Amino acid sequence: MSDCLKDAPIGVFDSGFGGLTVVREIMRQIPNEKIIYFGDTARVPYGSKSKETVTRFSRQIAHFLQTQNVKTIVVACNTASAYALDELEKEIDIPIIGVVKPGAKVAADVTKNGKVGVIATSATIGSEIYTTYIKQLKSEVSVTGKACPLFVPLVEEGLLEDPVTDEIASRYLLELIDIDIDTLILGCTHYPLIRNTIQRVMGDKVTLVNPAYETARELKLLLEEKGLLQDKKPDLGENRYQFYVSDGAEKFKTFANSILKYGILSAKTIHIEDY
Repeated sequence: MSDCLKDAPIGVFDSGFGGLTVVREIMRQIPNEKIIYFGDTARVPYGSKSKETVTRFSRQIAHFLQTQNVKTIVVACNTASAYALDELEKEIDIPIIGVVKPGAKVAADVTKNGKVGVIATSATIGSEIYTTYIKQLKSEVSVTGKACPLFVPLVEEGLLEDPVTDEIASRYLLELIDIDIDTLILGCTHYPLIRNTIQRVMGDKVTLVNPAYETARELKLLLEEKGLLQDKKPDLGENRYQFYVSDGAEKFKTFANSILKYGILSAKTIHIEDY
Protein backbone atom coordinates (compact mmCIF):
# COMPACT_ATOMS: atom_id res chain seq x y z
CA MET A 1 0.00 0.00 0.00
CA SER A 2 1.42 3.39 -0.95
CA ASP A 3 2.49 5.75 1.84
CA CYS A 4 0.35 8.41 0.18
CA LEU A 5 -2.82 6.40 0.87
CA LYS A 6 -1.71 5.54 4.42
CA ASP A 7 -1.09 9.24 5.02
CA ALA A 8 -4.64 10.23 4.03
CA PRO A 9 -7.00 11.25 6.87
CA ILE A 10 -9.90 9.33 8.39
CA GLY A 11 -13.27 10.99 7.81
CA VAL A 12 -15.69 11.00 10.75
CA PHE A 13 -19.20 12.47 10.83
CA ASP A 14 -22.11 12.89 13.21
CA SER A 15 -25.30 14.91 13.52
CA GLY A 16 -23.60 17.26 15.96
CA PHE A 17 -21.20 16.96 18.90
CA GLY A 18 -21.71 13.32 19.87
CA GLY A 19 -19.27 11.89 17.33
CA LEU A 20 -16.48 13.61 19.23
CA THR A 21 -16.62 10.65 21.63
CA VAL A 22 -15.61 8.46 18.67
CA VAL A 23 -12.89 10.97 17.65
CA ARG A 24 -11.56 10.90 21.22
CA GLU A 25 -11.25 7.10 21.09
CA ILE A 26 -9.57 7.16 17.66
CA MET A 27 -7.05 9.71 18.98
CA ARG A 28 -6.32 7.46 21.96
CA GLN A 29 -6.21 4.11 20.18
CA ILE A 30 -4.72 5.06 16.77
CA PRO A 31 -2.66 8.17 17.62
CA ASN A 32 -0.74 8.41 14.34
CA GLU A 33 -3.85 8.99 12.25
CA LYS A 34 -5.12 12.29 10.83
CA ILE A 35 -8.83 13.03 11.26
CA ILE A 36 -11.33 15.22 9.41
CA TYR A 37 -14.55 15.60 11.40
CA PHE A 38 -17.88 16.99 10.26
CA GLY A 39 -20.67 17.80 12.71
CA ASP A 40 -24.05 18.61 11.15
CA THR A 41 -24.87 21.16 13.83
CA ALA A 42 -27.39 23.05 11.67
CA ARG A 43 -29.60 19.99 11.28
CA VAL A 44 -29.20 18.19 14.63
CA PRO A 45 -30.90 16.06 15.93
CA TYR A 46 -31.16 13.21 13.43
CA GLY A 47 -33.05 10.94 15.83
CA SER A 48 -36.47 12.45 15.12
CA LYS A 49 -36.07 12.58 11.32
CA SER A 50 -37.16 10.10 8.63
CA LYS A 51 -34.93 7.48 7.06
CA GLU A 52 -35.05 9.32 3.73
CA THR A 53 -33.92 12.61 5.28
CA VAL A 54 -31.11 11.05 7.34
CA THR A 55 -29.90 9.13 4.25
CA ARG A 56 -29.89 12.32 2.16
CA PHE A 57 -27.95 14.21 4.85
CA SER A 58 -25.47 11.33 5.24
CA ARG A 59 -24.92 11.15 1.48
CA GLN A 60 -24.12 14.88 1.33
CA ILE A 61 -21.62 14.57 4.20
CA ALA A 62 -19.96 11.50 2.68
CA HIS A 63 -19.53 13.42 -0.59
CA PHE A 64 -17.94 16.32 1.30
CA LEU A 65 -15.52 13.97 3.10
CA GLN A 66 -14.57 12.36 -0.21
CA THR A 67 -13.61 15.81 -1.56
CA GLN A 68 -11.13 15.91 1.37
CA ASN A 69 -9.53 12.68 0.08
CA VAL A 70 -10.21 10.62 3.20
CA LYS A 71 -9.10 6.96 3.16
CA THR A 72 -12.06 5.69 5.18
CA ILE A 73 -15.30 7.04 6.67
CA VAL A 74 -16.63 6.45 10.18
CA VAL A 75 -20.37 7.06 10.55
CA ALA A 76 -20.13 8.21 14.18
CA CYS A 77 -23.89 8.49 14.58
CA ASN A 78 -26.16 5.61 15.55
CA THR A 79 -29.16 7.00 13.68
CA ALA A 80 -27.17 7.44 10.46
CA SER A 81 -25.59 4.00 10.97
CA ALA A 82 -29.08 2.50 11.32
CA TYR A 83 -30.66 4.35 8.40
CA ALA A 84 -27.95 5.19 5.87
CA LEU A 85 -24.93 2.89 6.22
CA ASP A 86 -26.19 0.21 3.80
CA GLU A 87 -26.80 2.83 1.09
CA LEU A 88 -23.44 4.50 1.63
CA GLU A 89 -21.63 1.16 1.43
CA LYS A 90 -23.12 0.62 -2.05
CA GLU A 91 -22.15 4.08 -3.28
CA ILE A 92 -18.69 4.64 -1.80
CA ASP A 93 -15.51 2.91 -2.95
CA ILE A 94 -13.54 3.39 0.27
CA PRO A 95 -13.97 1.39 3.51
CA ILE A 96 -16.83 2.67 5.69
CA ILE A 97 -17.75 1.65 9.24
CA GLY A 98 -20.69 2.46 11.51
CA VAL A 99 -21.04 2.43 15.30
CA VAL A 100 -23.85 -0.10 15.69
CA LYS A 101 -22.24 -3.47 14.87
CA PRO A 102 -19.19 -3.05 17.17
CA GLY A 103 -21.43 -2.20 20.15
CA ALA A 104 -23.90 -5.01 19.42
CA LYS A 105 -21.08 -7.54 19.21
CA VAL A 106 -19.66 -6.62 22.63
CA ALA A 107 -23.09 -6.58 24.28
CA ALA A 108 -23.83 -10.09 22.99
CA ASP A 109 -20.46 -11.24 24.37
CA VAL A 110 -20.66 -9.71 27.85
CA THR A 111 -24.27 -10.30 28.93
CA LYS A 112 -24.54 -13.05 31.53
CA ASN A 113 -28.30 -13.16 32.12
CA GLY A 114 -29.24 -12.63 28.47
CA LYS A 115 -31.03 -9.33 29.11
CA VAL A 116 -29.62 -6.39 27.17
CA GLY A 117 -30.92 -2.83 27.16
CA VAL A 118 -30.35 -0.22 24.46
CA ILE A 119 -30.82 3.50 24.99
CA ALA A 120 -30.77 5.66 21.88
CA THR A 121 -32.70 8.16 19.77
CA SER A 122 -36.26 7.37 18.69
CA ALA A 123 -35.01 6.58 15.16
CA THR A 124 -32.37 4.09 16.29
CA ILE A 125 -34.80 2.34 18.64
CA GLY A 126 -37.52 2.31 15.96
CA SER A 127 -35.15 0.71 13.45
CA GLU A 128 -34.53 -2.20 15.88
CA ILE A 129 -31.05 -2.45 14.37
CA TYR A 130 -29.33 -3.37 17.65
CA THR A 131 -31.92 -6.10 18.28
CA THR A 132 -31.36 -7.49 14.77
CA TYR A 133 -27.57 -7.64 15.09
CA ILE A 134 -27.58 -9.04 18.63
CA LYS A 135 -30.13 -11.75 17.72
CA GLN A 136 -27.96 -12.75 14.73
CA LEU A 137 -25.05 -13.27 17.11
CA LYS A 138 -26.96 -14.82 20.02
CA SER A 139 -30.61 -15.60 19.33
CA GLU A 140 -31.54 -16.31 22.95
CA VAL A 141 -30.68 -12.78 24.15
CA SER A 142 -33.62 -10.54 25.02
CA VAL A 143 -33.14 -6.92 23.86
CA THR A 144 -35.18 -4.01 25.23
CA GLY A 145 -34.88 -0.59 23.62
CA LYS A 146 -35.67 2.73 25.27
CA ALA A 147 -35.71 6.03 23.39
CA CYS A 148 -34.11 8.87 25.40
CA PRO A 149 -34.63 11.91 23.14
CA LEU A 150 -33.84 14.55 25.78
CA PHE A 151 -30.29 13.27 26.38
CA VAL A 152 -28.94 14.82 23.15
CA PRO A 153 -30.07 18.41 23.87
CA LEU A 154 -28.93 18.07 27.51
CA VAL A 155 -25.45 17.04 26.32
CA GLU A 156 -25.33 19.73 23.62
CA GLU A 157 -26.22 22.35 26.26
CA GLY A 158 -23.30 21.13 28.38
CA LEU A 159 -25.50 19.82 31.23
CA LEU A 160 -23.30 16.77 31.76
CA GLU A 161 -23.35 16.82 35.57
CA ASP A 162 -26.62 18.48 36.48
CA PRO A 163 -29.67 17.66 38.61
CA VAL A 164 -31.91 18.02 35.52
CA THR A 165 -29.94 15.31 33.71
CA ASP A 166 -30.08 13.09 36.82
CA GLU A 167 -33.86 13.47 36.99
CA ILE A 168 -34.42 12.75 33.29
CA ALA A 169 -32.06 9.74 33.42
CA SER A 170 -33.92 8.31 36.43
CA ARG A 171 -37.25 8.56 34.58
CA TYR A 172 -35.97 7.08 31.33
CA LEU A 173 -34.04 4.20 32.88
CA LEU A 174 -36.54 3.02 35.50
CA GLU A 175 -38.20 0.42 33.25
CA LEU A 176 -34.80 -1.04 32.29
CA ILE A 177 -33.92 -1.41 35.98
CA ASP A 178 -37.28 -3.10 36.59
CA ILE A 179 -36.65 -5.83 33.99
CA ASP A 180 -33.21 -6.60 35.46
CA ILE A 181 -30.94 -6.03 32.44
CA ASP A 182 -27.24 -6.70 33.12
CA THR A 183 -25.85 -4.92 30.01
CA LEU A 184 -26.76 -1.50 28.62
CA ILE A 185 -25.66 -0.18 25.23
CA LEU A 186 -25.14 3.58 25.04
CA GLY A 187 -26.69 3.62 21.58
CA CYS A 188 -26.06 7.26 20.75
CA THR A 189 -22.59 8.78 20.56
CA HIS A 190 -23.67 11.66 22.82
CA TYR A 191 -24.46 9.31 25.70
CA PRO A 192 -20.90 8.41 26.82
CA LEU A 193 -20.61 12.07 27.87
CA ILE A 194 -23.19 11.38 30.61
CA ARG A 195 -21.89 7.89 31.32
CA ASN A 196 -21.32 8.63 35.03
CA THR A 197 -24.94 9.68 35.48
CA ILE A 198 -26.24 6.62 33.63
CA GLN A 199 -24.01 4.25 35.63
CA ARG A 200 -25.11 5.87 38.89
CA VAL A 201 -28.78 5.39 38.02
CA MET A 202 -28.36 1.82 36.72
CA GLY A 203 -26.02 0.65 39.50
CA ASP A 204 -22.68 -1.13 39.43
CA LYS A 205 -24.10 -4.54 38.44
CA VAL A 206 -24.99 -3.27 34.96
CA THR A 207 -22.20 -3.24 32.36
CA LEU A 208 -22.29 -0.18 30.09
CA VAL A 209 -21.19 -0.75 26.48
CA ASN A 210 -19.70 2.29 24.79
CA PRO A 211 -19.89 1.82 20.98
CA ALA A 212 -17.45 4.75 20.51
CA TYR A 213 -14.67 2.74 22.18
CA GLU A 214 -15.55 -0.45 20.30
CA THR A 215 -15.77 1.39 16.95
CA ALA A 216 -12.23 2.76 17.32
CA ARG A 217 -11.01 -0.81 17.98
CA GLU A 218 -12.84 -2.10 14.89
CA LEU A 219 -11.48 0.79 12.83
CA LYS A 220 -7.91 -0.06 13.78
CA LEU A 221 -8.44 -3.69 12.71
CA LEU A 222 -10.03 -2.55 9.43
CA LEU A 223 -7.13 -0.23 8.62
CA GLU A 224 -4.62 -2.99 9.40
CA GLU A 225 -6.51 -5.44 7.21
CA LYS A 226 -6.63 -2.99 4.28
CA GLY A 227 -2.99 -1.96 4.70
CA LEU A 228 -4.08 1.61 5.49
CA LEU A 229 -2.83 1.97 9.08
CA GLN A 230 -0.45 4.91 9.46
CA ASP A 231 2.71 3.59 11.10
CA LYS A 232 4.68 6.85 11.15
CA LYS A 233 4.27 9.52 13.79
CA PRO A 234 2.96 12.80 12.34
CA ASP A 235 5.47 15.63 11.92
CA LEU A 236 5.48 18.32 14.61
CA GLY A 237 3.15 21.16 13.73
CA GLU A 238 1.33 19.11 11.11
CA ASN A 239 -2.40 19.90 10.81
CA ARG A 240 -3.53 16.50 12.05
CA TYR A 241 -7.10 17.25 13.11
CA GLN A 242 -9.56 19.35 11.11
CA PHE A 243 -13.10 20.15 12.17
CA TYR A 244 -16.03 21.30 10.03
CA VAL A 245 -19.62 22.11 11.01
CA SER A 246 -22.77 23.29 9.27
CA ASP A 247 -23.48 25.99 11.89
CA GLY A 248 -22.30 27.44 15.21
CA ALA A 249 -18.54 27.00 14.82
CA GLU A 250 -17.64 28.89 18.01
CA LYS A 251 -20.00 26.87 20.21
CA PHE A 252 -18.69 23.68 18.62
CA LYS A 253 -15.07 24.69 19.21
CA THR A 254 -15.72 25.41 22.90
CA PHE A 255 -17.51 22.09 23.40
CA ALA A 256 -14.92 20.11 21.41
CA ASN A 257 -12.09 21.53 23.51
CA SER A 258 -13.86 20.44 26.70
CA ILE A 259 -14.23 16.88 25.35
CA LEU A 260 -10.96 16.31 23.50
CA LYS A 261 -8.51 18.29 25.65
CA TYR A 262 -6.49 18.83 22.51
CA GLY A 263 -6.59 22.57 21.88
CA ILE A 264 -8.74 22.87 18.77
CA LEU A 265 -7.75 26.10 17.07
CA SER A 266 -10.70 26.38 14.73
CA ALA A 267 -13.81 24.81 13.29
CA LYS A 268 -14.82 25.87 9.79
CA THR A 269 -18.43 26.33 8.75
CA ILE A 270 -19.38 24.90 5.37
CA HIS A 271 -22.65 24.85 3.41
CA ILE A 272 -23.28 21.12 3.41
CA GLU A 273 -26.30 21.37 1.09
CA ASP A 274 -23.83 22.14 -1.73
CA TYR A 275 -22.49 18.57 -1.63
